[in-house]
Amino acid sequence: MLLIPAIDLKGGQCVRLQQGLMERATVFSDDPAQMALHWCAQGARRLHLVDLDGAFAGKPENMTAIKDILKQVADNVPVQLGGGIRDLHTIERYLQLGLSYVIIGTAAVNNPQFVRQACAAFPEQIIVGIDAKNGMVATDGWAKITDFQVTELAKRFADDGVNSIIYTDIGRDGMMSGVNIDATVKLAQQTSIPIIASGGVTDLADVEALCAVAKDGIAGAIVGRAIYEGTLDLATAQKIADQYEH
Repeated sequence: MLLIPAIDLKGGQCVRLQQGLMERATVFSDDPAQMALHWCAQGARRLHLVDLDGAFAGKPENMTAIKDILKQVADNVPVQLGGGIRDLHTIERYLQLGLSYVIIGTAAVNNPQFVRQACAAFPEQIIVGIDAKNGMVATDGWAKITDFQVTELAKRFADDGVNSIIYTDIGRDGMMSGVNIDATVKLAQQTSIPIIASGGVTDLADVEALCAVAKDGIAGAIVGRAIYEGTLDLATAQKIADQYEH
């Protein structure tokens, strides 16, 4: 199972939010590119970037930091990015810069046809991000809670060619409170699309718990605050996750 370090970008800095609230941001680095290199040195085999400003603005906002990261690592490690991606032109621009995968979140809820078009134009490079609170889908940088259930939304993309779905439990994101295993497994069991878990990974126990259910269709997990605050050692955790692949 793949462990994917998160680099959340706000105002050009590497930050972590609590429950998606911009006013509850902790700055971990003024040099996101160096942070990317650090996680690669720790054994990361993929990186997860989030343009937080872009998620709220609906368009790319941290291009300088994103370009700097890609210059440093894109030749060696695949990079995925979400936040503010609303049209095919933006996707094409990002992929030309060196991104391996682009994550469609809010636009996947508001315009499912866009996901279909993106998958057709850029096969195997489109990931859908589904963020939820109490099982209901959230959009616009988690500012709005919709009437859609997570599983209902995921089923819409079953035949579109989506590479994977990132499922984030907002209530646990950045709170160091453990992964919502039950909800993640439930989603994985109801779709054939691989699921990447996100939100709440705190320590090795969480990694082991996810690995134990990987067979249900959980391909990886995004790790954030835990690796920044030191409750989870990325290199050690990835070694443990690798054992479950054999």
